[in-house]
Amino acid sequence: MPDPPVTIVESALVDSPPVLTRSMPILFGVALVLTFLYLAKVVVIPVALAILVTFLLAPLVNLLQRRGLPRVPAVVLVTLLALGAVGGAAYAVTHQISSLLDSYPRYEQNINAKIDGLRARGRDGMIDKMQVVAQRITTQLERPGATPEPVVDAEIKNAQPVRIIDDDDPFRLSQLWTVAGPLLSPLANFGLVLVLVIFMLIKREDLRDRVISLIGQAQLADTTRAFEDAGERISRYLLMQLLINVGYGVAVMLGLWAIGVPYAPLWGFFAALLRYIPYLGPWLAAMLPIALSLLISRDWSTALLVIGLFGVLELITNMLIEPTLYGRGIGVSQAALLVAVAFWTWLWGPVGLVLASPLTVCLVVLGKHVPFLKFLDTLLGDRPALSPPYRFYQRLLAKDEDEAAELAEEQLGETSLVQVYDEVIVPTLALARHDVRNAKLDAAAQQELATASREIVEGLGRQARNGDSDDKSDGSDDAEASVQTLTRLLAVPARDSSDEVAVAMLRELIDTQRYVWSAASAASMASDVIALIEREAPAILCIASVPPGGLAHTKYLCKRVRARFPQLRIIVGRYSLLPEGVAKNREQLSAAGADHVSTTLAETLVQLQQLSTLDSPVPL
Repeated sequence: MPDPPVTIVESALVDSPPVLTRSMPILFGVALVLTFLYLAKVVVIPVALAILVTFLLAPLVNLLQRRGLPRVPAVVLVTLLALGAVGGAAYAVTHQISSLLDSYPRYEQNINAKIDGLRARGRDGMIDKMQVVAQRITTQLERPGATPEPVVDAEIKNAQPVRIIDDDDPFRLSQLWTVAGPLLSPLANFGLVLVLVIFMLIKREDLRDRVISLIGQAQLADTTRAFEDAGERISRYLLMQLLINVGYGVAVMLGLWAIGVPYAPLWGFFAALLRYIPYLGPWLAAMLPIALSLLISRDWSTALLVIGLFGVLELITNMLIEPTLYGRGIGVSQAALLVAVAFWTWLWGPVGLVLASPLTVCLVVLGKHVPFLKFLDTLLGDRPALSPPYRFYQRLLAKDEDEAAELAEEQLGETSLVQVYDEVIVPTLALARHDVRNAKLDAAAQQELATASREIVEGLGRQARNGDSDDKSDGSDDAEASVQTLTRLLAVPARDSSDEVAVAMLRELIDTQRYVWSAASAASMASDVIALIEREAPAILCIASVPPGGLAHTKYLCKRVRARFPQLRIIVGRYSLLPEGVAKNREQLSAAGADHVSTTLAETLVQLQQLSTLDSPVPL
């Protein structure tokens, strides 16, 4: 739902310190955190991986506990199952890769034939011509010059290099570490992650309480909500992503097996693994079976079938499966996720690819619940950065009426016409008037903005009427009855062009089969309004006013009209009024002679309907 219109002006009235002053401590803290994450990545990466795996396995542990199994056996069982799955997958992949390397000589002839074919087709192509020109230029540059060859003594020229061999220590410890070191480091990290996962699964409540105590018991409510939000989002996301990736890998395996590509289980495993890389991972996985299809076949049909398989699976997964299983998603915008993937990959290497999504979710949750980190939610979250009134106002300030109209039409597709007026157009008029009062907008710009707003208002009204006419009957049988219930209505803008737009919105909202409409202009003075009332003889007078300002002028107009026409029904619309000013405005306007005071167009319509039933119909 869009923000209530009353909050739009209220937020604009609050003074804030300079942006640079507020941002410097935050930027300094971010720089310290990034430095720590980079310098201490040897320790931080295993901890982050352990937290990620803990989020993934915690639902299974909870499930076993609900079935009556104690905490420690449940953790041990889930950990053994996870290790078994990882070990089985590693063994199968290793076996498949070894078999693939052994079978390469059988396919070498096919790939050589394809290379020769490409060379034969490209002999007269642009690339081949460029290679010929480059080769000629290189030959000219390498042509020997007049540089004399240095004179070398014959004994030195015939000297042989001398090798020094130390037979005392043929087996060095440094050579052993050179071979075993690269293997021991991943094993040590794997062991650390495993121990941390077991410990976190067993003591997760104690760890949670310690973090809450570290943050402070005064922030207990916010911290608890943040933990629940982050735990729910990350656990659900990881579980759904695991299921989707496994299903995707199985589908790739079956599809490649049907096409006839060898080692289909291997490519299915890589497809499931690489799909953890957002957007690019599936196509990186597709390059492997495409390359193999070029090896095993002399034509290009198999490679085209593989490309088609991955394309169809991506469409089905992205458009059907993921929206159904993810539900409301992880709360991160797509552009922010791509930037996050690049950032975490730069910071931590390949591990950052896997950790990018959950870590970005944690940052968004922090920005949602921690006030001074609100900018993270704004930068990374999937919610619009600007509410509809601000977006609409910004487009009008940029003189982009087309996009402003598209935004209003988009809102009309989601809500009713009166809601679009009350929640988008009226707050925009209030923002413009506030900027005029603070000398941020001149009168000419306000007039242009009001003119563009009125055109959009009338366009939305036509669109709404056309949509309603498709669902309504001709109504000719009720024509005579509708004429008998017509009520004369006069609408008056209180002061300027912004109030005229409010009158135009009211004109688009009223039922023409119940009211006879007439309106004054913003240039009309109080005497002109009185003369118009004498001429039109309306049953109801509606005065439209958009704050801030305008209360004194509206009160004066009410007093003049009430003194001249004591029986006239008067409705005053003070639209987009701040909550603290509602009681004051109603009290003063009622004292000036207004029968009703409304703060929204929807409320004005209800008051019109109530008053029209009390008045006499227009004589025929």
